[in-house]
Amino acid sequence: EKWGAWGERSMYGRKFMGVIRSHWLIDEDGIVVDEQIKISPTKSVEKAIKALG
Repeated sequence: EKWGAWGERSMYGRKFMGVIRSHWLIDEDGIVVDEQIKISPTKSVEKAIKALG
């Protein structure tokens, strides 16, 4: 919950609690350099690579 990866979702008009698709890119010093919440699985890798520079 602290990271935003758990919360209310909906499917077919029904609301429920569940995992929210997310990713975090953390550098070697432990600093979060990219955070994507509610990200499409087809764009996750592309956005992570772009965040690397």
